[in-house]
Amino acid sequence: MRFISQTSSDGVTERLFTLGDIPGVLWTPEGAVGARPLILMGHGGGQHKKAPGIVARAHRFVAEGGFAVVALDPPNHGDRPKTEEFARVAAGLRAGMVAGEDIATHLAAMHTFLAGQAVPEWQAVLTAVQELDFVGDGPVGYWGMSMGCGLGVPFVATEPRVRAAVLGLLGVHGLAEAAARVTAPVQFLLQWDDDRVPRAEGLALFDALASADKTLHANPGKHGEIPEFETGSSLRFFTRHLS
Repeated sequence: MRFISQTSSDGVTERLFTLGDIPGVLWTPEGAVGARPLILMGHGGGQHKKAPGIVARAHRFVAEGGFAVVALDPPNHGDRPKTEEFARVAAGLRAGMVAGEDIATHLAAMHTFLAGQAVPEWQAVLTAVQELDFVGDGPVGYWGMSMGCGLGVPFVATEPRVRAAVLGLLGVHGLAEAAARVTAPVQFLLQWDDDRVPRAEGLALFDALASADKTLHANPGKHGEIPEFETGSSLRFFTRHLS
């Protein structure tokens, strides 16, 4: 892991880093010493590791909960080069959206394509971050909506170090098998009027999760209109399961 820059504001220190060719960002309390719980955050499709919502949420988790938070640019996003294969998959998704099709199949193809590389990358970054003396090998949580959920479900299903996850804004298509292997506590967010993911698909993904401890938070609004108070709810959820 190589740190590129370090800045601090409002009690939160931000460090940009690379691990091989994986670019990421780590947020910790300013002057952090000793081990602490860690939250991994996955962003939505077409976004990047420092999307405004990711940064705002990370700052709250750090400042109010004392957590360390990590976000990455997954393959073909942010500062990473885009491959021809990704361009073909993305073109199919865009064409389906323009045509007004049910895009579940296109989304599943996109997420399956990305997850094959993204899951082992998250595992490598998790290992590297936990070797830092101001993070340590404490309990781990995962937060991811939309594409962050599409990559997060197979990651949480594979990675036993993740003890709690906040997931949502995605349907079951292509994820049923991985969801059946998720046993960590889950808080699942669903937008009742989602214009990209049919309500029934989102409810089916929640149902497919094997977690004995899972809760469904359904709010009115479209795909990207999660109420701000859900950030506070996620913070309390992680505090309960990771502290």
